[in-house]
Amino acid sequence: MRISNDKILAALPALEVERRRDVSLSGLTSLGIGGTTDLLLIRRHESIAGLLKLLDEHGVPHKFLGGGSNLLVMDGALPFVVLQLVKGDPEIVLEGNMATVDAAADLGHTVTYCAKHNLGGMEGLIGVPGTVGGALRMNAGAYGTQIGSFVREVKVYRAAERKIEILSGGQISFEYRHTSFAPDDMMLSVKLELPSKPYSEILQGIRICNEKRRSSQPLGQKSAGCIFKNPPGGSAGRMIDELGLKGFSHGDARVSERHANFFVNAGKASAADMLALIAEVRERVQKAYGVTLENEVVVWNA
Repeated sequence: MRISNDKILAALPALEVERRRDVSLSGLTSLGIGGTTDLLLIRRHESIAGLLKLLDEHGVPHKFLGGGSNLLVMDGALPFVVLQLVKGDPEIVLEGNMATVDAAADLGHTVTYCAKHNLGGMEGLIGVPGTVGGALRMNAGAYGTQIGSFVREVKVYRAAERKIEILSGGQISFEYRHTSFAPDDMMLSVKLELPSKPYSEILQGIRICNEKRRSSQPLGQKSAGCIFKNPPGGSAGRMIDELGLKGFSHGDARVSERHANFFVNAGKASAADMLALIAEVRERVQKAYGVTLENEVVVWNA
């Protein structure tokens, strides 16, 4: 969607919002898939309410984009504009065992920055792609670590109330790949409480996790991480693997040879290719195991 309304365009500079025309989301997602739209870069948290009011008044639909690492976006001209926060400066502020982190900060950079200041606990998250805000929304986890365990406070813009709120960790439900945040909540920053650890000890844990990833995940290919959530007591990847579906493809969308729950863009896969592959694999698992796999990847169809 292209913003053509003169009133919107005239108001953006005062809000410190930068408009970029006809941006392809394929360049902003880890899958390398996505159509084109106008991108609005937000430089001040305080501008969000005014920007959304402006877009709503003129009937402009919108979606919030984080790091684009767990996202499958439809092809073609998108029927909405995309809003994205610009990283704060500084991205991370440390005070004792507390780390206050901008939601737009890279998750891996956050883990290593805290590690260098002898704050650990998040070693398992080092290879999880995307932003801290995205990790919060889905309660990202790996190797027995979930980010929700360390959350003490979240600053969030609540679109339904059109205001910024500070939520304590106890006010938020963190479950497996799910949180109690509303779909239109926008993460702004988080306060994490991390245990003190010697940097050398944290670094060893990071190395172990990185080696596990290198041996089991298609790190050099375009993917969105795990496509499906693991069903209770089961493993989506194991079931897909047992059905002999590694390497199975639809167009350039392919089930990874290395990890069956990772679907990769092996060339110029479209969103339609990836959705068809997801549907086919889900159907085969349902027929073989009686289990309906739930998406972990977020799909923007409209």
